Amino acid sequence: MKIGYKRVSTLDQNLARQDLGKVDKLFEEKVSGKSSTDRPALNAMIEFAREGDEVLVHSIDRLARDLRDLQQIIQELNEKQVTVRFLSERLTFSSDQDDAFARLQLQMMGAFAEFERNIIRKRQAEGIAKAKSRGVYTGRQASIDANAIKQRAAEGQGATAIAKELGISRASVYRILKAMRAEA
Repeated sequence: MKIGYKRVSTLDQNLARQDLGKVDKLFEEKVSGKSSTDRPALNAMIEFAREGDEVLVHSIDRLARDLRDLQQIIQELNEKQVTVRFLSERLTFSSDQDDAFARLQLQMMGAFAEFERNIIRKRQAEGIAKAKSRGVYTGRQASIDANAIKQRAAEGQGATAIAKELGISRASVYRILKAMRAEA
């Protein structure tokens, strides 16, 4: 079975440019390529793939931007006897063929993707610092109502109950209560 995997980093990017040809099953997602653990379609594709299947990906950086993640994903699929094919780079990885040159290319392309991601992250941090110095950037709005936590704690509610009621983690409740005690 031919399985396709497409990923774009932002909601406004278009998956259509990643032409994979005809596939039997397609997995798509619009999330950052930071980590494979935060990518439900990728994890579903890995889970779905069976022995003899072929996974088609437009390019290496669409599968992963971290070299370790990239190698781990390919290894996991190859251990399941699944072939991974990158169309743009014309590279194929399967458990029955060990092409040293293809592995070298994979490592180089993966390292370049990781390098590019690091440059993007650095430029983003520089841009944020510059915007902060001009007073333009104030950061993300707080999604947790600290006063609601303070009020419930004053009423004697425990951290677990507060967290459940507000739909946040217990650690967030503790962090906010600690910050409030430090201010007082």
